[in-house]
Amino acid sequence: MKGFLRELAITLVLAMVVFLILQTTIQSSIVEGSSMLPGLENGQRLIVAKAVYHFRQPQRGEIIIVHPPIAPSKQWVKRVIGLPGDTVEVKNHTVYVNNIALDEPYINEKPNYTMAPYTVEEGNYFVMGDNRNNSTDSHLRWTVPEENIVGEVWLRLWPLDTWGLIHGYPLELELK
Repeated sequence: MKGFLRELAITLVLAMVVFLILQTTIQSSIVEGSSMLPGLENGQRLIVAKAVYHFRQPQRGEIIIVHPPIAPSKQWVKRVIGLPGDTVEVKNHTVYVNNIALDEPYINEKPNYTMAPYTVEEGNYFVMGDNRNNSTDSHLRWTVPEENIVGEVWLRLWPLDTWGLIHGYPLELELK
């Protein structure tokens, strides 16, 4: 009986350790709305790598989960467009970062709006939805503080027919 109790205690401690590690490194999230079409659809379930930004900064093109400053209790899925210090502008149906037009093959359609140049403050990130014309995002003049970033979207889990890794699209700022 003593051996059984010891094994039970060890199993419970190991289960708690695994649980705590998983809680601090990953989480699940659900896509709400159509702001990330065509790549992510309403209702899809995602796995988010929460620990990744403890080791490095977010990069342009990565898909992330954020607590937007205009709705801090919510979690939204967006793409990183501008890093701290970048100047972002939308004109001629194109997004520009530091006066360089972005090549964005992942967007639903080109933006049908303009946005005057906006310089991203230190410690903040400029994020946009891939469905440019149906997204509440940084083009409305708000950015996401670093501490409001939950993590990088890593895996599309549900529905099963959409299962797979999520890859950010590296946004290289090269002159065309």
